[in-house]
Amino acid sequence: MNTRTGKAARTGQYAALLCYLLFLALPFLWLVSTAFKPARELGSLHPSWIPENPTLDNFRQAFEEQPLLGAAGNSLTAALCAALITVVIATPMAYVTARHRGRLSRAATGWVVVSQAFPFVLIIIPLFLVLKKLHLINSLAGLILVYVVWSLPFALWMLTGYVRAVPPELEEAAAVDGAGKARTLVSVTAPLLAPGIVATALFAFITAWNEFFFALVLLKTPEKQTLPVVLTHFLGAEGVADLGPLAAAAFLATLPSLVVFALIQRRITGGLAAGAVKD
Repeated sequence: MNTRTGKAARTGQYAALLCYLLFLALPFLWLVSTAFKPARELGSLHPSWIPENPTLDNFRQAFEEQPLLGAAGNSLTAALCAALITVVIATPMAYVTARHRGRLSRAATGWVVVSQAFPFVLIIIPLFLVLKKLHLINSLAGLILVYVVWSLPFALWMLTGYVRAVPPELEEAAAVDGAGKARTLVSVTAPLLAPGIVATALFAFITAWNEFFFALVLLKTPEKQTLPVVLTHFLGAEGVADLGPLAAAAFLATLPSLVVFALIQRRITGGLAAGAVKD
């Protein structure tokens, strides 16, 4: 009886998970469908999920109307740099916060909570004035700096949890064997933190890749604008969207995040499993 109850409960969990995944996937599936529909089907009163006459005209038109490649290059540069700098800064900070609990640790935790409570609108004016004095307005360097500062608190919180999951006894054992502090961090702690570092970098990359508000305010010239900002150019003067090319461009803008996650997710789960076993 218990076995049947357990199987039924597990089946219910899988069914609920499947429904949730379908709920999340529906907007993306509709986006893909719209991207391949010709103009006649886009204006239909009875739209269908599967295009009757799929076409690539929307993609061609999207590239002809807007500089998508240049914008994608700007987004990629900002996202990669922000992810790399965030991880480089947050990793040693997380180690100190996790291993030396005290006022610094409490202050860092408070910083995370307070920073996540502030909405974008409240900080954009002082942020704009500071970047203006630093001559970083309309600059990818200024945008990357903003992304790093915005992602750093949450990245610190994530990595602190991973550091605390690494048993201090491993570092003590390495010290007993004669390894110095630097050697211990590089040879013992860093490999176990690899899944957390990868997950944090992925978070920072996706956050910067999808960010719109800061890029809209700080970047003025078209050749420096990022992909989310360029997507707004598919709206006409009266707010009417050029639906086909917009869907095609949005679909292309979504692909890098999906590809990056697909390539890294095995390393995240594999690293967690490897870090849990000590030979």
